[in-house]
Amino acid sequence: MNKKRQFVSKGMSRPAQKKGDFHHKHSLGQNFLEDEALVQSLVDSTGVGAEDHILEVGPGAGIMTNILAQRCKSVTAVEIDDTLLPFLRIKLEKYDNVRIVQGDILRVNLPEIMAEKGAFHVVANIPYYLTTDLMHMLLTSRLPIKSINVMVQKEAAQRLVGAPSTTEYGPLAVRAQYHTKPEIAHIVPAACFNPPPKVDSAFVCMPWRDAPAVCVQDEARFFKVVNAAFAMRRKTLTNNLMNAFRLEREAAVAWIARAGLDAGVRGEALGLQEFADLANAFEE
Repeated sequence: MNKKRQFVSKGMSRPAQKKGDFHHKHSLGQNFLEDEALVQSLVDSTGVGAEDHILEVGPGAGIMTNILAQRCKSVTAVEIDDTLLPFLRIKLEKYDNVRIVQGDILRVNLPEIMAEKGAFHVVANIPYYLTTDLMHMLLTSRLPIKSINVMVQKEAAQRLVGAPSTTEYGPLAVRAQYHTKPEIAHIVPAACFNPPPKVDSAFVCMPWRDAPAVCVQDEARFFKVVNAAFAMRRKTLTNNLMNAFRLEREAAVAWIARAGLDAGVRGEALGLQEFADLANAFEE
């Protein structure tokens, strides 16, 4: 995996928009990358190759799709904006390994769309507003995902790699790190996009783990404990568990003690192993 890289835009020129070209839709959060060298570097960081199948979310202008099609066995690109489809079909018509699907990635039938591909990698330059919902959907889908590689708002990237006792750490970080090994591969300034967003972005590479990061007896309970621990960040773990599991204080304190934790600890201070120990120490 490449070390984190900062891209710098120095008066980068963008091609003039011609009649008949697509128009960026603010309502869909469209901010496209147009620097091919930059996109090549992003794809490099994913590690995908000739035997890999790709699910691309939001192909946009098709620059990354074009590069992925050259490198990989197949690309299935899901695009919500139907006005981009004619443009994409012309741009990608020389490839017989690209399939374009029009639809909302949160609503299309992904198991059906990707059924013949087997294990696949996800690559996406997604609108900021979609980040949390898409990441949750992918991380809970149980699809045969080999890696998730996404361009997101820099702040959202920091939430994926967040460490205990930091403001960025939360349920999303725990879920991401439970299933994958997230790493911020590149920082991409706003000026690299057309149109430029108001904040910088980051490209996060998340290779899927062969097995979860920690061993838990009941995965649903593990994530219920995690969500409960962060429900009210200023409250102690004891209070949050009492509310979420409808426990008396004595029972909550005893549960926490069985996990080897202090009753006054806050959830944001727990690492994945401590959350696993806590979930595994639960008694009906």
